[in-house]
Amino acid sequence: MKKEVNFGIGFITGRPNICKIINNYYRYLLEQVDSLDYKVNFTIFILFDLTYQYTTRIDFYSVLPEVYKNINIKYITPEAIDEDKKKIMSKYDIPEKDASLLLGKGYAKARNTILYYALKRGIDYLLFWDDDEYPLASIKEEGEKEIEWVKQPDILQHLKYIEKADVTMGYRCGFMNPLPYIEYNDEIQEEDYKKFIDGLENEVINWDKAQAARLDNTSMSYAQRDIARHKVKPYYIEDIGMKNFVLGSGICINLRHLDKIPAFYNPPGGRGEDTFFSCALGLKEAKVLRIPTYHFHDCFLKFTSLMKDKYPKVLRRIALDDNGIEQRFLKTTVGWTKYKPLLYYITENKNYRNIIDTTRKNLEESIPKINTAFETCDFGCLLTELDDYDKNVKKHYKEFLRTTEVWDELKVKIHNDLK
Repeated sequence: MKKEVNFGIGFITGRPNICKIINNYYRYLLEQVDSLDYKVNFTIFILFDLTYQYTTRIDFYSVLPEVYKNINIKYITPEAIDEDKKKIMSKYDIPEKDASLLLGKGYAKARNTILYYALKRGIDYLLFWDDDEYPLASIKEEGEKEIEWVKQPDILQHLKYIEKADVTMGYRCGFMNPLPYIEYNDEIQEEDYKKFIDGLENEVINWDKAQAARLDNTSMSYAQRDIARHKVKPYYIEDIGMKNFVLGSGICINLRHLDKIPAFYNPPGGRGEDTFFSCALGLKEAKVLRIPTYHFHDCFLKFTSLMKDKYPKVLRRIALDDNGIEQRFLKTTVGWTKYKPLLYYITENKNYRNIIDTTRKNLEESIPKINTAFETCDFGCLLTELDDYDKNVKKHYKEFLRTTEVWDELKVKIHNDLK
């Protein structure tokens, strides 16, 4: 008798684009597992935030009827989250303060909420998928003028390797970070931009990465052909949470290895939920396996035609005067700044004060110049955020540790209920 696998896909979204991703790729999900000798039951979790782009509920209910016939769709509404907080407080004797650390609004709490729903529904493996990513690899190696596009069997690759690890993680190509292309001129020079990027530096952005993204004027990262064609063997990531980190999207969590799975955390209003998840994975000595499959990151949603199999031979750069680009970049830099103190408090504690002081100096010297390139942004707010989150870093560190402690208590109780 064939075994069955319950495979969950978690979408955390504030953009209606999520429905296009599901509608355009659901057949491909089914095709990938059609030839397996066991059945794969898909559940897609959609947790939506109406405040991100001032959307309405109906924006997130445009999933085609035919999708519902083949895939379980579970919406997680703001009201449902509030109700579930009350449930875990009463049923599992979780104090309100602890319940609020785990479930609620915000990047990390949203991921925890999907973890919670997946566990209750008996999901074996849970893949987090961002609302601006497609299962594609864009390949253009040295000397090549045009892009080769290769569809990526992401589900199949995770299923192939997940039992060898606690977490599997694919690769990402496309626009790695929402860095718009900035032209140097008399007001802003390369040195000014370097100081700004140095001030923002974290595990996902630094000056070398920013420079590499400018090489072909598109701020884009291309896939490696051998990886996209699955000719590269998977490997275990060492020093997870200290030198190496997982990406929030494209990671698949093995809920059969529940003891190795921590909670997500980010400082209030900040980002870094995948970063601190990595730190917690390291504390649990979890096995993280890097596997050969890509997602294309379309962080500005400028290439949604890719979902219709319309593949351009070249990609244009993202310019500052494109609609909404400036504010997206400002929000990103604020999110980075809010989690930077905790990141270095955990990973480079002995050198923490020097890192934060140098960060402040770089931002103070570069922000007046950077502001000249942006018509609608004032990056001066980054200095206020840096000071505030530096002042509260010990509090946030305690919350980071406590969040996984609460999750560890809760997941055992839920798991016992399911037996």
